[in-house]
Amino acid sequence: MLLLRSRVTITYVRGKDETHATEKIIQEFMKKNPDIKVIYKENPSDTGQNHDQLVTVLSAGGSDIDVFDMDVIWPAEFAQAGYTLPLDRFISATRLISTTTLKGQLMLRGSKVRCGHFQGLLMLVFCITEKILFPKNELPKTWDDLIKVAKKYKGKNGTKYGFLMQAKQYEGLVCDAIEYIASYGGRVVDESGNIVVNNQGTIDGLNMMRKVITANIVPPNINTFTEVETHTAFINGLSVFARNWPYMWAMVNSPQSKVKGKVGILPLPKGSKGSAACLGGWMVGINKYSKNPEASWRLLKFLVQKEGQKLMAIYNGNVPVYKPLFNDKDVIKANPLIGDKKFVEAILAAVPRPVSPVYPKISDVMQIELSNIVNGKKDVKTAVLDMDKKLKEVVKSSK
Repeated sequence: MLLLRSRVTITYVRGKDETHATEKIIQEFMKKNPDIKVIYKENPSDTGQNHDQLVTVLSAGGSDIDVFDMDVIWPAEFAQAGYTLPLDRFISATRLISTTTLKGQLMLRGSKVRCGHFQGLLMLVFCITEKILFPKNELPKTWDDLIKVAKKYKGKNGTKYGFLMQAKQYEGLVCDAIEYIASYGGRVVDESGNIVVNNQGTIDGLNMMRKVITANIVPPNINTFTEVETHTAFINGLSVFARNWPYMWAMVNSPQSKVKGKVGILPLPKGSKGSAACLGGWMVGINKYSKNPEASWRLLKFLVQKEGQKLMAIYNGNVPVYKPLFNDKDVIKANPLIGDKKFVEAILAAVPRPVSPVYPKISDVMQIELSNIVNGKKDVKTAVLDMDKKLKEVVKSSK
């Protein structure tokens, strides 16, 4: 362990944690590391706004932030920009052996990023009342099934809506769209980084997304919904179905939830090529300009290793990247999802968003065109053609 001569203060920044699990984890860290005081600050829950606030500080060489969470889509960009501190000297001083490299720099393995923190698989959560809201033989398997069942049971047992999703113009809309696209065999970027979004699978998938939105099963203001609006409505018993990250499992079973004990999960509905869930997650890095890199490393290590991962899984409901925790009794008791073999299999088969150093620009283009589809400003074919043209311009200008 790297020892510090006197107590130091570091600042840890992440997106808003509605479960308040992070506060408990920081307190536990400081209890075990009395020579380090951690100031915990929350950025917006909107990943785009979170990203922009971090970049403002990091690009200016500011040291106000020491440790920060990174969305799984940011590491390539942050590494290329030199925002993060290389971890080589810290890792070489420990016995951590699961490593990889990016641009010649040593990192802990975590989906090829700086340090794995936690991951999330988007699932379809379904509401049950008493034993179940509807017969098991009506549980939807396809997107058309979902529309049919959501229409049938919307309005029963206090519900107002049949289905909730994230359709505001932000990163969450891209995640939703990736699932529809992939479930119909579509793609946005190929293995070589080429834009291939103009394909029949993409068109079919986005047509289905538009069909769901216009089927009278979502709130009329669905274009304002992020994860926060989704989980707030769902835990108040307002919807039959909701699509969200696994963290919502902890929220629906909290004392404040009106649907506690009445909720289960299903894989997302199938398209013509099967079911596809968008793989997401968060990594943790150290600011290159941190004035206390040793203390920052100790916090980072606590967050990504067994103890921090376990606390996050129990209190936040996030899926750990430390595999032995999938068999941990305490974790499974708090979050039965993690002990479900089918859930684990689904994570391994999940679909990532495009990996690119210019992903934020790719996402910006996609958000605009997807929002045009959501709001009916463009038909799907036109939006896809425009998306294809703009994305190719983004990639070309970055070379």
